[in-house]
Amino acid sequence: MRNIPAERLLLLLLLVPMLWLLPATGAAPPLTAEQLDTGVDWLSRFGYLPPPDPVTGQLQTKEALANAIKAMQRFGGLKETGVLDQATLGLMKQPRCSLPDVPEAEGTMGRRKRSLTPQNKWNKRHLSWRVRTFPKDSAVLGRDTVRALMYYALKVWSDIAPLNFHEVAGSDADIQIDFTKADHNDGYPFDGPGGTVAHAFFPGERFTAGDTHFDDDEAWTFRSPDSHGMDLFAVAVHEFGHAIGLVHTSAMESIMRPYYQGPVGDPLKYDLPYEDKVRVWQLYGVRDSVSHTNRPGSSSQTAEPPVLLDLPENRSTVLLAQDAPDRCSSHFDAVAQIRGEAFFFKGKYFWRLTREKHLVSLRPAQIHRFWRGLPTNLDSVDAVYERPGDHKIVFFKGLKYWVFKDNIVEEGYPRPISDFGLPSEGVDAAFVWLHNDKTYFFKDNHYWRYDDHLRRMDPGYPKDSALWKGLPPQLDDAMRWSDGNVTFNADLMLL
Repeated sequence: MRNIPAERLLLLLLLVPMLWLLPATGAAPPLTAEQLDTGVDWLSRFGYLPPPDPVTGQLQTKEALANAIKAMQRFGGLKETGVLDQATLGLMKQPRCSLPDVPEAEGTMGRRKRSLTPQNKWNKRHLSWRVRTFPKDSAVLGRDTVRALMYYALKVWSDIAPLNFHEVAGSDADIQIDFTKADHNDGYPFDGPGGTVAHAFFPGERFTAGDTHFDDDEAWTFRSPDSHGMDLFAVAVHEFGHAIGLVHTSAMESIMRPYYQGPVGDPLKYDLPYEDKVRVWQLYGVRDSVSHTNRPGSSSQTAEPPVLLDLPENRSTVLLAQDAPDRCSSHFDAVAQIRGEAFFFKGKYFWRLTREKHLVSLRPAQIHRFWRGLPTNLDSVDAVYERPGDHKIVFFKGLKYWVFKDNIVEEGYPRPISDFGLPSEGVDAAFVWLHNDKTYFFKDNHYWRYDDHLRRMDPGYPKDSALWKGLPPQLDDAMRWSDGNVTFNADLMLL
């Protein structure tokens, strides 16, 4: 057992008799002194009890402690027993927001920090935001994905209230977003995986007003099963609720409930519970119309809503398996630019390169787990490209092809590549040329030009690939970069 401070021990002595008030079921083991210490510490940390005063020695009465426990139970939706039973301790172990609950029920200690008063709100309607630091060790969340999730989490609130959020690159953002660990000098230290996962500061005149912090020790993800990580979008919506002035609530359906409740669905389609809409309307009023979250009349780095590609089904998809290829010692089967990011395919795996030319992870992810609908036994792909016009993604393997909307396969696929008028031997590479918006396919010494808008091959093809000066004799892949340049690869490595 760890050492317990003297003032805390005195407080525990008042709690010990309460153990015998538990229902006599005979099944629940007796609570230990350490469990009691954890419970009292939790009650103090989240606003139900004032901390013990080692100077005056003032302690709470047993009745006051019981009332605090009841308030916590009421706020958390538990049966009000007034004792630290197993259900209560279990709820205390749930991942949650770092901020106190500021209980609404009578009988609580009602302790509120000045920075946490619910009357706080922004006195302006155009607010800037910036992701200052990103997850450092995430194998699944790239910078563009994190920024997109922040955009949509803020948009949830601006869609219903007269607030406008715009992303900025400078250091003067109203809402500074950081991924950090442990004690980061703001009075709300993180505690490793689980426990407290994030917090945000309420509006006001302080330099930290609106700032939002996420625990970088969490396994952040999105659109994944609840057991495979902490859903970043769901937590961000909650924390941005604090950043605009909302406090915790005991309403079970509210996004502002302090406990992590798992994923809330597609960030592009999420709609706030009515409880939360009413609370933000009470602060800011109702938005006249739904619009983008940009400042009117100004440019923004997120002027167009960002696209969110899905993530792997679970974190096992990014673990480095024994058969995973070395990006530094092998060529690639296919490369493609998708949503502005570069994808490099080798065997059953792929790497992602962001717009800033940073690898999302040094570890590859499995292709079939990211693009849901490809065969689980797929050993490689021949070519991949993003279709012009509808921006759907096309995969080629052997004599078959698949079409994906984002990373979900369209109904009716796979289909034969003869739909394109391509040879029965398959293809080596494919890319879209911005100069004419046509798709080019390569196989051995020939190439074809295809019109994706009309869904037909251009007449006069195939042609000799020697017309492309400097083309490698054994072509593996080709890719158009965002600047319009095309790279043909016979032996490319990611360094």
